[in-house]
Amino acid sequence: MHLPDLIADLGLILAAAGITTLIFKKIKQPLVLGYIIAGLLVGSHLTFLPSVTDTKSINIWGEIGVIFLLFSLGLEFSFKKLVKVGGSASITAIVKVLFIILAGYLLGKAMGWSDMDSLFMGGILSISSTMIAIKAFEELGLKHKKFAGLVFGVLIVEDLLAILLLVLFSTLAVSQQSAGTEMVLSILKLAFFLVLWFLGGIFLIPSFLKATKKLMNDETMLVVSLALCLIMVLLADQVGFSPALGAFIMGSILAETTQAERIEHLTKSVKDLFAAVFFVSVGMLIDPEMLVKYAVPIIFATLVIILGKILFTILGALLSGQPLKTSVQSGLSLAQIGEFSFIIASLGLTLKVTSDFLYPIAVAAAAITTFTSPYLIKLADPFYGFLKRVLPQKWQDGIDRYSTSTEGIVTLSDWKILLRSYISNTIIHSVIIIAIIFLAFRYVQPFIDRNITNSLVSIIISIIASFILMAPFLWALSIRRIQKTAYSHLWLNKKYTRGPLIAIEFFRVALGIFFVGFLMYEFFDTWVAAGIAIVLIVSGMVIFSRKLQSFYDKLEKRFILNLNARENQKPAILPWDTHLAELTVSPESEVVGRTLASLMIREKYGVNIAMIERGRNNIPTPGRDERLYPNDKLLLIGTDDQLAAVKSVLEIEIPETEQEKNFPDKEMSLQKVVINYESPVYGLSIRNAGIREKAQALIVGIERGADKILNPSSDFVFDNGDVIWIVGNNKKIKAVI
Repeated sequence: MHLPDLIADLGLILAAAGITTLIFKKIKQPLVLGYIIAGLLVGSHLTFLPSVTDTKSINIWGEIGVIFLLFSLGLEFSFKKLVKVGGSASITAIVKVLFIILAGYLLGKAMGWSDMDSLFMGGILSISSTMIAIKAFEELGLKHKKFAGLVFGVLIVEDLLAILLLVLFSTLAVSQQSAGTEMVLSILKLAFFLVLWFLGGIFLIPSFLKATKKLMNDETMLVVSLALCLIMVLLADQVGFSPALGAFIMGSILAETTQAERIEHLTKSVKDLFAAVFFVSVGMLIDPEMLVKYAVPIIFATLVIILGKILFTILGALLSGQPLKTSVQSGLSLAQIGEFSFIIASLGLTLKVTSDFLYPIAVAAAAITTFTSPYLIKLADPFYGFLKRVLPQKWQDGIDRYSTSTEGIVTLSDWKILLRSYISNTIIHSVIIIAIIFLAFRYVQPFIDRNITNSLVSIIISIIASFILMAPFLWALSIRRIQKTAYSHLWLNKKYTRGPLIAIEFFRVALGIFFVGFLMYEFFDTWVAAGIAIVLIVSGMVIFSRKLQSFYDKLEKRFILNLNARENQKPAILPWDTHLAELTVSPESEVVGRTLASLMIREKYGVNIAMIERGRNNIPTPGRDERLYPNDKLLLIGTDDQLAAVKSVLEIEIPETEQEKNFPDKEMSLQKVVINYESPVYGLSIRNAGIREKAQALIVGIERGADKILNPSSDFVFDNGDVIWIVGNNKKIKAVI
């Protein structure tokens, strides 16, 4: 019996990958590099070892690996995470990506490359590696650091920018002569389908998973998750996007469900297997002769990655209002390229618009920067100290003033609140209505035509069906009141704003009528008939306005319920260097079995314990007689240095497979409360106010004028204007203060 080449090749690939994995584990280097070297060894360019023969099939497996790799990245991404990372991460990522693309393009042109080679080089160099950065943070024990939040936020934004780059580069490659218009259309098309898929996915998939929860064992959940992934891959391919985008979108949708962690755990083995095949297939494309031939471009590309990313990340972080130390730490943490860079490079080869040498250059630069990344992260603090010594004091003072001034910019005017709500309302419901119209015209109408011979009857049925689907969203687009409080303030308090408000309302109604007219235009040949239909439909909407409101409220309630099912809002951050972190008590730690009073953690390290999670039990603001036990998870409050010091005591050894989990108690948060003359605690000391006993809350900081008091004593007396930073249950704090 003849063994198929694919099976023999797969055995060879996995054997090589397994051996290199063990070696790279031993020398504590990223496994991605091991896979690439394994691919180099079993590729056709080295003849002293057995080589893969059926490269075409292996490349197909590699494409499957890209799909599952991006699916897993989507599971870690979550659309709500992008909103939570805020402007700092977005500004930092955009500045860094734009400048690196420009630097890569100029590097390519300086070497005499074509425009497409130079542009793809810029894209390849611009995206940092989420996988390598997270792995390095875990191995170096830096996930509790304050700057880690900014780094993870930048990586999330970059993942989204990478998807956009894939779309833009594909458009440029297909139509290089008139790329401007096509790129704009591609961006609009991408935005349209992102909104549509997100809304539809959040509305349908969590409900489906909830309804079938009792039927879902691990095997069924794995099959269903992969099926959902591949269905979205098919949809993305049908509308002209890359399959990888579909996988990423489905992962992001599933990331919003309550089953996200379970799905991520179940699909991890599948992802790891196919991702290994993908990275091995990447290594198979490396030609050692090509590396020697293009050694100079590889060196320059590596310098652009390391020096350019450090410089432009620091610049972007400073522009976003981050302190110098956080900016420097973030810059040295993002100086590498990874999985998305390989995907961008392979896109150029697939579309046949880039030269063969570009891929091995990208892989070689990725390999070098993957090696250097952990060492650069370790150098962050010494490099910051060096900058503190050499930078003029005026510059440092200016950076501090700019950073402090941007922290306070959090208030929104009524106009900003109203316009933001109106814009999101218009975009969301316009996307849904346009999708319904095209669905009706392309699928519903042809189906009805095939079953009903009378054309007029089929048109009327199609319009009625379409309008029934559209009506709730037309009502929400044109009639629903939005942000009533802000609207009332603008209408009553500022008479000169009534004109713009009336214009906005007129625009909403006109847009709704336009969509109805567009639907009529798709089905009727004459505008007279279309006009009559519009009048009837608009009249019907007015008559049934209350029923439409009731039905839409149910839809919105279901959507919000699904969207917030996995709510895991990170606590706010204190206005100084103190922040929240989660640490686990190791069984080997000397603190096990001892009371908090005997440990004196607050007195020795300046760290407060806000909560203890013990199995399924949560102990908020634990008392002095509470003991610590193995694997207790502590929510701590302190500075980077304080948390690092106490970490060395609490976490003696963390297994590599252990994953950090967020605290499940969503009601515990870090809040800011301003004391006034009417506050129940005004004029009382912290001890007499009884906040700890009544609200199970812990006061960790107080601002009085320009003074910031961390860990105030129990004799401190509250005065008018004091700003209190307090950790505890939201509802209980409101009831007491």
